[in-house]
Amino acid sequence: MKNTSVEILDYYDEEVIKMITEKYGFEQMQALRIFLNSETYKLLSDAELEMWEFGPAAIFDMWENEKITGNPRNSLYLRRDECV
Repeated sequence: MKNTSVEILDYYDEEVIKMITEKYGFEQMQALRIFLNSETYKLLSDAELEMWEFGPAAIFDMWENEKITGNPRNSLYLRRDECV
């Protein structure tokens, strides 16, 4: 597995952490820890998946779906065929 560049991950870390803290009231370090340990972050870190094509709001949605359902793939951003 080839990893996504540190610059890209830093950008998403900052943006997604901001969304998590605003919506769920977590402290910034707690939100960062939760995000870094998520399946969503593992997907984002895999350069072959090119997840950086999604904006931070989509990555947040994937993380939130993982939190609620246990699977980030339940996000509508990844299930586009069901949106049509």
